Order: sequence, then structure tokens, then C-alpha cells
Amino acid sequence: MTSCSAGVPAGVFAEQASECRCTLATALFFLAVSAQAALPPLQPLIDATPAGAALRPPAGRYAGPAVIGKPLILDGGGRVTLDGGGHGTVLSVRAADVTVRGMRLTNSGATHDGVDAGLMIDEVDGARVEGNVIDQVLFGIHLKQSSHSLVRGNTIRGREAELNLRGDGIRLWNSHFNRIENNRVSDSRDITVANSTDNRFTGNRIVNGRYGMQLIFSPRNHIEGNLVSHTTTGIAVLYSDQVTLHGNRIEHVRDVAGAGLAFKGSGQAEVTGNTVLHCTVGVQADAPPYPEARHRFQGNRFAHNVTGMYFYGEKGGHVVRGNRFEKNLMQVGVSASTSARGNDWRGNEWDDYEGFDRDGDGIGDTPYALYYYADRIWMETPQARFFRNSPALELLDFLERLAPFSAPELILRDPQPRWRADTR
Repeated sequence: MTSCSAGVPAGVFAEQASECRCTLATALFFLAVSAQAALPPLQPLIDATPAGAALRPPAGRYAGPAVIGKPLILDGGGRVTLDGGGHGTVLSVRAADVTVRGMRLTNSGATHDGVDAGLMIDEVDGARVEGNVIDQVLFGIHLKQSSHSLVRGNTIRGREAELNLRGDGIRLWNSHFNRIENNRVSDSRDITVANSTDNRFTGNRIVNGRYGMQLIFSPRNHIEGNLVSHTTTGIAVLYSDQVTLHGNRIEHVRDVAGAGLAFKGSGQAEVTGNTVLHCTVGVQADAPPYPEARHRFQGNRFAHNVTGMYFYGEKGGHVVRGNRFEKNLMQVGVSASTSARGNDWRGNEWDDYEGFDRDGDGIGDTPYALYYYADRIWMETPQARFFRNSPALELLDFLERLAPFSAPELILRDPQPRWRADTR
């Protein structure tokens, strides 16, 4: 038998060192398998529970994976752990009207193709998933062709991996009329909503991910009162009409290509009462897919962003009223050869407004007009975006404003800017 040493000389004992590493890896694998085999399985308890009854297992750790195939309540009381052993989905629900409550679901498999998750609701309706802790999993909770379910008050933490190699904290696919409420999702990739309509996402906290939320071909979803923080993109609405975003807080989205709120190929969004802070771009939107599908931005606060709002492929039609633009390095940006003049700007508060309110009606006496000088350089030349807000471009912009050598570009005009004396 070859002996192992911590000080194996390079070259001379390379073969023995390789053999030692293989032996150690094999030993660790069998130890993990033995530890998993030593746990009592949960599946026999599930199988022995009558349909419609409640299963409250004794406190402890149980071996998974497990499947619930009949209506019942699985209540761990905060003292029961189901360990998937690193294989597949930890717990699968394949019957309607199942409740999973107070469980810890941990240690799923690691395959993206199989969507290995902590919990899968699989082609059934009426599930209730409440107060669970789901950790060390690839995907957190996956609703697959499942509707009229409640996912509330769960804590979901992904496993350590490169950001793009993590799974989604919560995923909905072809699932409708679900309520996703007051969950805490961290260190996962995204919350993904695909081909799913009429769901409500309220009071969730989503941190340290890629997309806070992304909606793909998923119209009529309602997103309210959520916190999205420290992600590369906040909430992305892709090819999804009639989405409502109200009272959300999106902050610290500082990826170079990221945005707090992003819209592409979508129309008729209602974006009201949101706060977007410390983002590369507060809102990024393209032209609506048809003229009457305009987005409405009202009562939002865009503050301390590099760019407050950015429009690309702009054709006008958006309604932008009663918003607050505060301490952004650039209030509004546009892509090359376009402007934002075709949008309905009215009653917004601009912290760089230079007019007065002599009659005290809360409306500025003169319109707010936003012109761009040297700023157009980085807008029209993508290669120059790296130098945006650099000292060189700032100096050039200052000289342009001091003694223009070309006519400045009017980007937008707000005829009734809101006036607040306490901010002057």
C-alpha cells in the first residue's frame, strides 16, 4: 500500500501523490453516501399518510429525494430537514392541494437540464408552500404548469457558484394565477417567469443575483412592494404586455449593462410609485411594439443613478408624468439619432431645473428643457461609452456649454415642471 505524505517531492513521488488524491476523493464520496444512507428516508412516512391528512414527522434529518403524490399537509414545524443527497430534486409535489410548511429542503442535484431544485410543483394546482428554508440547491422552487398556488414566507439560498452557473431562486413556467409573497431569495441567479400570466409578486426580497426578476412572454403580471438589491439587472420585462410594477424598490444595480427596470418588446406597462436608486440606468426602454401600447411612468423616484432613464430605438409614445429625478449624473439618455421629445413629459420634478415659481402654484414658470452637448458623443458612438463621465468628456461638455461650436440637441421638454422650494 502506498503511504501518503503532505510533503511529496515534485516529480519523484508524483504518481503516489495522484494515487493519494484519488484515494481521498473516493473515500470522501463513500463517506457522503454512507452518511446519506444512515439517514431515515421520509418517503415511507409520506406513503403511510392517508390522503387529506397531515404528516408531522418527528424532528430530525431525513433522506430524500421524496415525492408527494396525494393531497396532504407536510408540516416540519421548523425542526425537520429533508436532505436530497446531491441527487435530483429534493421534494416533488405531484398532486393537487398539497401544503408544504416549516421544512428545510437542502442538497439538491446539480444538473440544469433536469432543473434539480429544492421543491418542484409539478403540473398540479392549489399548492401551498409556506415558511420553508431551502438552501444548498441549484434551483429553489420550480412551478411547472401549476396554477392557483401560494408561495409565501420562504427563505431561499442558492449554492456557491459562478453567477451564471447558479439556478433560479424561483421559477414559473406556464403557470398562472399564483401568489408569490414575502419570500427572501439570495445568492441565486434569477427569479424567472416564462410563459406565465396573471401572477402576483408582492413583498419579496431579492438580493445578490443576476436578474432580480425577468418576465419572458408573460403578460398581465403584477409586481408590487418588492426589494431588489445588488443584482446585475433589477426587473426585466421582455415581450410581456400589461405588466404592473408598483411601489418596488430597486437599488445598487451597478453592472455596466444593467438597469433597474428594463423593457424590451413589451407594451402597456404601468410603472408607478417605484424607487430606483444607485443604478447604472434607472429605466431602460425601447419603443413599444405598436403606437397605442405606450408605457406609463408616474410617481416614481429616480435618484443617484448614472442615467435616470434611457430610451433606445425611441419612437415616442411613453407617458412620463409626476416623477422625481434627483441627483442623477444624467437625467435622460437616448440612443443615436433619436430623442425623447415624442414622449408625454409633464409635471416631473427635476433637481437641475433653473426656473422659478413666482405665483406659488407648485409649477415652474418656464418649461424644463434638457439639451445635450458633448454628451451625444457617447450616445452616438458606443466605443466612447467607456469614457462617459470621465474628466475629458466633462471638460469638453463644459466648453461646449460655455461657447457652443454646434447647436445643442433638445432631448425633451417638460412644459409643467413640478416645483419644490425645499429642494432649491
